Amino acid sequence: MKSDAKSPEEYIASLPEDRREPVAKLRDAIRGNLPDGFVETMGYGMLTYSVPLSTYPPGYHVGKNVPLGLISVASQKHFVAVYHMGVYADPVLLDWFTSEYKKRVPTKLDMGKSCIRFKKPCEIPFDLIGELASRLTPQAWIDLYEKARRK
Repeated sequence: MKSDAKSPEEYIASLPEDRREPVAKLRDAIRGNLPDGFVETMGYGMLTYSVPLSTYPPGYHVGKNVPLGLISVASQKHFVAVYHMGVYADPVLLDWFTSEYKKRVPTKLDMGKSCIRFKKPCEIPFDLIGELASRLTPQAWIDLYEKARRK
């Protein structure tokens, strides 16, 4: 569900009451662990953590002046989603995440290529999402992105 919110605070305030706390806690887990150099913005109607254009002027290839996004968080109709492009681009990171998820969370992982879905907000592994956020620096993400683009 795409939002027209202009800021992360406005986005969280606009959520249904039962989604505000889990999304705010995801935001805190990501911001508390994300390496320096990423910026928090609203992108595609979601909380988004990107490499700014000042660091990576080419940006994301889909449009002019679009920062290179790594992580997004959204409250969708039936779930809270964390979109992490690094797990899509890096098989080693994907293997680490899926392995750690199985160790820490009793429920089955519900995941697409980059989308991690949580139907029950009480089952979100905030510490694991924080660790996932810490795994790529802006330069490492740029390198992965450029390698994937060359293929």
